[in-house]
Amino acid sequence: MVPHMLILDRPVPRTGLPTTTARGATDDFLHHAAQVRAPARPEYADAVLLVVTELVTNALRHTDGPAALHLELHDDHIEIRVTDTSPKPAERRLPQTNGSGGYGWHLIDRLTNHTHTEPTPAGGKTICAHAPW
Repeated sequence: MVPHMLILDRPVPRTGLPTTTARGATDDFLHHAAQVRAPARPEYADAVLLVVTELVTNALRHTDGPAALHLELHDDHIEIRVTDTSPKPAERRLPQTNGSGGYGWHLIDRLTNHTHTEPTPAGGKTICAHAPW
């Protein structure tokens, strides 16, 4: 399957458009991948959508530049890669009940088989997550 890439611009403050766009593109990708691989969406499609939402939200909330989403189907997993402009590694925080977050990395860890971070040549980072197909 040909990898799918989507470039996300910085959001207008307090809008969900970049994450909505990322979720829509991911849903389209999953639908197309299912047509190639099997007649139905993967069992973990909703988990993949949640992981994409969390990674894109974090990239746009905690960096100064645009983010890129790259999805690729492998034999037994979907590789989700989100690249941003910050070299600072993602931080796991204690979840907060006051609405300030802290749940994202815990969700990503539970919904994926493997995650790692790679530096980019431009000085940013790419967070890679492998979700089961």
